[in-house]
Amino acid sequence: MTNSKSTRSTTILPHLSQRWLPVLIVLLAVTTVACRQDMHDMARHEPLEESDFFSDGSSARQPVSHTVARGHLQTDRLMFTGIGDDGQWASDLPMELTAEVLARGQERYEIFCTPCHDRAGSGRGMIVERGFKQPPSYHEERLRQMPVGYFFNVASEGYGLMSGYKAQVKAEDRWAIAAWVRVLQRSRSPITSLPSEDQGILTSIEGAGDAIGSDSHDDSDDEGGSGDEESHASLGSSQPTMDSAPRTEVAGADGAAL
Repeated sequence: MTNSKSTRSTTILPHLSQRWLPVLIVLLAVTTVACRQDMHDMARHEPLEESDFFSDGSSARQPVSHTVARGHLQTDRLMFTGIGDDGQWASDLPMELTAEVLARGQERYEIFCTPCHDRAGSGRGMIVERGFKQPPSYHEERLRQMPVGYFFNVASEGYGLMSGYKAQVKAEDRWAIAAWVRVLQRSRSPITSLPSEDQGILTSIEGAGDAIGSDSHDDSDDEGGSGDEESHASLGSSQPTMDSAPRTEVAGADGAAL
């Protein structure tokens, strides 16, 4: 008798488990999905959404009166606007001009500015090749006459179709970029605009190049010689190389040199 009941129970349990197993799986799946959906639909407010929790009906809270978020006290008008105490664009940097500042400015410029302005500042960046409007060249006379504070402000607030970059680039780096823009402009300045000692350096380099050229081309004909003279003379043209101008600016300059 005992054997008969045992056999009967073993035959019924598998039958019940097979019958209810799909139901249990469905219930488990529904429970899991519902829990997951509740996590997606957690109670929250979108920015500026209305709320009846506060008396003013707004879900957003105003900053506590007479407080400033840490790191956002920006009381230095010159540093954060590019405008001096006289209300004009600053002609000097608010920090010391060093080789490190220029290196940083070049790095940040090539990351954020070259897509539009290209590496030389001529306004022929990649976006122009893609059909977007060409920005002005930094070498236009109008921009060459602009104080360095103007370039800082444009980098901060934007201008025309250009958006501002103060959210992406900190103030010190925006000043470094402005300094590098001035270096790009100076790279196309006449040699006579350089200090006399720097003009002497370039002249001595030119003289050394002429001496080397004359020694290596003693047997050349007149036509070839004239070509060499023209190539050596280009070292003293009104547009020195990119290497010459930036180095002379860094050598003994301060912010006023910009």
